[in-house]
Amino acid sequence: MGTKWHSKADKPTMEGGLQYHIRCMQGDVEKYCLLPGDPERVTLIAESWTEKRHIANYREHRTCSGAIDQVKLTCCSTGAGGGSTSSALEELIALGADTFIRVGTTGTIQENIACGDVIISTGAVRHDGSSDMYVEPAYPAFANYEVVAALVEATERLNIKYHLGVTCSTSSWYCGQGRPGYNGYTQSFVSKKLEDLQNAGVLNFEMEAATIFVLTGLYGLRAGAVCTVVANRVTDEFIYGGIEKSAAVANLAVQILHEWDAKKVARNKPYWFPSL
Repeated sequence: MGTKWHSKADKPTMEGGLQYHIRCMQGDVEKYCLLPGDPERVTLIAESWTEKRHIANYREHRTCSGAIDQVKLTCCSTGAGGGSTSSALEELIALGADTFIRVGTTGTIQENIACGDVIISTGAVRHDGSSDMYVEPAYPAFANYEVVAALVEATERLNIKYHLGVTCSTSSWYCGQGRPGYNGYTQSFVSKKLEDLQNAGVLNFEMEAATIFVLTGLYGLRAGAVCTVVANRVTDEFIYGGIEKSAAVANLAVQILHEWDAKKVARNKPYWFPSL
């Protein structure tokens, strides 16, 4: 956009309340929000919606809102890594979103997890680089239990093989995930990273969950993550595909959460529990 505009520098907002990074305004964003990394995946995720409308496409952030039957939702791409994810999340929250599901692909570091399986994250190791700018490293990156339960329920209904556990969110796809850099560049901590995380029971690498979990935890909101496995670092396999699995799980999980949220309101309860 070549047009000049003026705003306060501490929290830039464009004319009409348009958010600086995602280029959305009030009324564009729904309560439930899916967060793929890749902008192209927004289109894929929204394919099965009964209603959809394009909102914005700026930088790495493509946004679409719509509905699955009566359940309204938004999908906004974050780009890769914590920096762009935190910007998108801040602005989506400012516009009213309060429940987030990261939808993506991942590489597992456990031998028993196959390419094509799905991983639902319960928490994340904070190697994302961005969450440290919000709170001390001892603060946990945790998924909201209601979102985790809805993702498990959705995956069971869809009969997709899944695993539940902790992810490691990194700020680098190469050395940050134990891969050598250019010309074989490495450091001792890089070569030991997989082994150390495997011993800690960590299931996989990805790049955004920790940032999402920390920010939503700090702000009292809900988040979860579901990713399709495309690589196994133990067996040295890389089979790209299957993003439609995590997309289907996330879309169904939103419908389940909407149903549970309605039950909470009807029963005047602040939290969902199985017998509700």
